[in-house]
Amino acid sequence: MAQPSKKEDNKTAAADQGAVVKMPQILLQPRISEKAGHLTSLNKYVFNVLKAANKVEIKKAVERMYKVKVLRVNVVNTQGKTKASGRVSGRTSNFRKAIVTLKKGDKIEGVSDIV
Repeated sequence: MAQPSKKEDNKTAAADQGAVVKMPQILLQPRISEKAGHLTSLNKYVFNVLKAANKVEIKKAVERMYKVKVLRVNVVNTQGKTKASGRVSGRTSNFRKAIVTLKKGDKIEGVSDIV
């Protein structure tokens, strides 16, 4: 049997260490708010997502996780708010949210029940 060359070993090691993000890690949690509740009637669902995730990754993650057909993904980067409590002030975290539009007739059961 032939031994694999060192170059081949380095390529596979580099591929394993790449910045590949697994699908379930892209969607952090459904965003539960009054506005998100109204959007579910329009077949749109809102999720908090990783800051590094792009629209294509978000679409694939939703389709694999919930077994639905995604038509459109809109992404919003939201700045954290400044909060004050007495003399101490701070900031809430920045976050990224995705508004996912599904094909007519598709529904995400767990999310639409909560909102």
